[in-house]
Amino acid sequence: MSLDRSGNTPQPLPPLVEPDAELSRDEVARYSRHLIIPDVGMAGQKRLKNAKVLVIGAGGLGSPALLYLAAAGVGTLGIVEFDEVDMSNLQRQVIHGRSDVGRPKAESARDSIKEINEHVDVRLHEFRLEPDNAVELFGQYDLILDGTDNFATRYLVNDAAVLAHKPYVWGSIYRFEGQASVFWEDAPDGRGLNYRDLYPEAPPPGMVPSCAEGGVLGVLCASIGSIMATEAVKLITGIGESLLGRLMVYDALDMTYRTITLRRDPARTPITELIDYDAFCGVVSDEGQSAAAGSTITATELRDLLDAGKDLQIVDVREPVEWDIVHLPGAVLIPKDRILSGEALAELPQNKPIVLHCKTGVRSAEALAALKKAGFSDATHLQGGVIAWATQVDNSLPVY
Repeated sequence: MSLDRSGNTPQPLPPLVEPDAELSRDEVARYSRHLIIPDVGMAGQKRLKNAKVLVIGAGGLGSPALLYLAAAGVGTLGIVEFDEVDMSNLQRQVIHGRSDVGRPKAESARDSIKEINEHVDVRLHEFRLEPDNAVELFGQYDLILDGTDNFATRYLVNDAAVLAHKPYVWGSIYRFEGQASVFWEDAPDGRGLNYRDLYPEAPPPGMVPSCAEGGVLGVLCASIGSIMATEAVKLITGIGESLLGRLMVYDALDMTYRTITLRRDPARTPITELIDYDAFCGVVSDEGQSAAAGSTITATELRDLLDAGKDLQIVDVREPVEWDIVHLPGAVLIPKDRILSGEALAELPQNKPIVLHCKTGVRSAEALAALKKAGFSDATHLQGGVIAWATQVDNSLPVY
């Protein structure tokens, strides 16, 4: 158990929610395994019934969190989700099934929740979380769970939670590693922390690949999502010591859990308003955007050039495991890092146009900036990457 700044053992946080009036006979039977735990009991279960929890995203982390919160008896679950179920989701997003492919994720998640617990009031918010709607939405709930997968939305969730005076549970996953914590600016006894104490600034564009680019072990979502749901139950009922002030790191390959004590950043600027988070985080660096301006080619334009017999070199800047899944005819594989380091520049032709591509166009824009800086003036990159080629030119190719 970590120590707070005063050197004293942290006291349990008070329950977030007052108990509901009563449990029905059916609910007593349903939650009996909770009711016989002394730390939960009737009072704790009534708090769960009275709780309103908002989950951002019904994806890898949102799926197990929503299912277990519903099973635990959380009375109201809100879901912020505007995406549709895709085949690639089924490897980890267990709240959706094969028959849900093509359906709105929010509706699919609602149906799964209702199948588990018909008593839960499921509220769908089928829109993108934005600075102009986040604070008002958060004000309708007791607790927020952030299951998003990008830095822009994470900072938005954090700042909106601060302005709405709400605690939230945060989780993150990538390949074989997961992280989880609790942030609450207004926590009692001066223990308030928020996400900016962990990450004062967003990492540089391209530094931390998304799960769509780098992958994630499907069952990792269950591990971190269930930890997030556990933290939610603890906060609602006021039991145990939460992850507030601690970062939990899980390594699935080594099967290790470790916790790191977090401290409030004394230099942190108070959050007084929401900002443009896409600009703050930047998906593509300024150099990448500048290089891509006027040096971008679409999939159909590239097809027309190839059909016309244009002599050019297609360079795939993805990783070898991605090349094994799908690659364009005539392309050569030179991973982005070898281009950025300058190691691969001698392998590139000086006497014909170069077209760079990755999965979706982000990494190829960064590689294009490096080539432009090195003097390769006749270089472009493929808008939308190999995914655009597979959807617009050759539908027989797999999409990942």
